[in-house]
Amino acid sequence: MADFTQNTNVKSAVRKLAEPIADISAFNAIVQSVILNNPFGCVSYMSSGASHPPVEKTREAYTAKIVYQDEDAKIVGRGADTYDSIAGFAAGIAAIIANTANTTAHGGTPAHNSDGDSYSATLRCHDPNGELFYVNFSRQQVTISSYEDDGIRNRIETWADSVPALA
Repeated sequence: MADFTQNTNVKSAVRKLAEPIADISAFNAIVQSVILNNPFGCVSYMSSGASHPPVEKTREAYTAKIVYQDEDAKIVGRGADTYDSIAGFAAGIAAIIANTANTTAHGGTPAHNSDGDSYSATLRCHDPNGELFYVNFSRQQVTISSYEDDGIRNRIETWADSVPALA
């Protein structure tokens, strides 16, 4: 049998944030800024006969945390629901809070615990050198993956240094 032979040196790098990104609006603003402004200098490309933009969102998830409190503000229940869009996230929170049967089952009043929410979005980027790499944003960190050229990491690091929420 033939052996597998490594032919590339694919890397990943993580930046842990000093503070979580404040809220879903701030998170979305950062992600949309990368998609719209292309600060990494990525380029369009063709793959399997389809044209792709320089930067495109390939995955996203938004988890809302709900706590249920009794009349003494004691937590009597918890819930977490994950949505694949910001619109779904907002609508889901409203639906959970309005769900009287669920509120009765928990024995408390629901409240959105926004500090406990989590968000993530993965962007696929095409570098001018031909590499496809990924940048994943979450509330606590930014991860670059599947890159070989350290210049990619350096460009992203320089950009992240200019975004106060990514310190």
